[in-house]
Amino acid sequence: MDASEDNAPLAEINMVPLIDVMLVLLVIFLVTAPLLTHAVKVELPKASSSPNVTKPENVQLSIDAAGLLYWNGQMVDAAGLQEHLSAAAALQPQPELHIRAERTTPYEKVAQVMSDASRAGVGRIGFVTDPTRP
Repeated sequence: MDASEDNAPLAEINMVPLIDVMLVLLVIFLVTAPLLTHAVKVELPKASSSPNVTKPENVQLSIDAAGLLYWNGQMVDAAGLQEHLSAAAALQPQPELHIRAERTTPYEKVAQVMSDASRAGVGRIGFVTDPTRP
């Protein structure tokens, strides 16, 4: 008998305890997984969009992609817009301002027009959108 063979390090890893742990975890996940699929039942509100019937007392303000302004179809500059907004604010009952902006119009231009309208005293502002586009 050779004594050097008995003192050699053991190079094997015992896999049985690792497999046991894996099987226990698998059973735990299989038992708890159905419990996690139940969601809270919430009844969400139903909404439908219908075309808004516009009253005759409104003003159409269009903004194209280049930032040009159109007051009821006629092109106006910034000074002309201020005059039109002041005149609209003085009317009784005050007309509603409908803003139509192209899809590629910078938001900065739309925000500036809204700020000018608010500063002039126009309180009723609405946005016109195309309901057929997603």
